[in-house]
Order: sequence, then structure tokens, then C-alpha cells
Amino acid sequence: MTIGETSRRTGWSPRMLRYLEQEGLVVPARSESGYRRYGIRELNQLNALAELRSQFHLGLAELEFALRLRQEPALRGAVETWLAGTNVPEHEQTSPAWVEWEQRKHERLLTTAA
Repeated sequence: MTIGETSRRTGWSPRMLRYLEQEGLVVPARSESGYRRYGIRELNQLNALAELRSQFHLGLAELEFALRLRQEPALRGAVETWLAGTNVPEHEQTSPAWVEWEQRKHERLLTTAA
């Protein structure tokens, strides 16, 4: 299907479909001449994306960040380390992730203070 047909079937505007492709959320195949070609997979992704946003009240930026977490191991590790340092139960405060998070925090404080 063309971008126009896909727009009519899914309710996503052509502009939004281009944006979703640019951000890597729904990437259609291309014809030999470079036109976007949406298939059943992309239609299902678009419908599921609309449902996901509605059901969980998610913005596209949040989904884009989730995609980055999957694609960038360094970012994922940094976020996981930070999350390990938040709301840590008292009996877990000596876990390696907590210690590492504290060390990084102090290193950043020392660097900015210098």
C-alpha cells in the first residue's frame, strides 16, 4: 500500500507516518523507485501502536526512548544503574549497582566542583 492508502486505513496522517519512519518506530519497505510500501506487518504495527498509546497513555517520545534503550547498550546500562539507585529498599542498599551509582554520582560532583 502507498502512504496515502495506509493513512486512510489507519487514521495516521502521511506526515505522521513519515515521522514514525524517521524515528524508527514503523519502517515500511521501499519500492525500486523509492516509494514507501506498507504491508500487513506495518498496518498491524500502526494499529498496535495506536492501541498501546491509548491503553498506557504513552507519548511517541516515550516509545522512541524505549527503542533507544533496546538499540544502545551503553544508554540502557546507564539508565539501569540510575534506576538501581532510586527507591532502593534498605536491605538492598549495599548491592553492587547501588554502590556503582553512588560512585558515579560522587565522581560527577567532584568533576563539576573542580
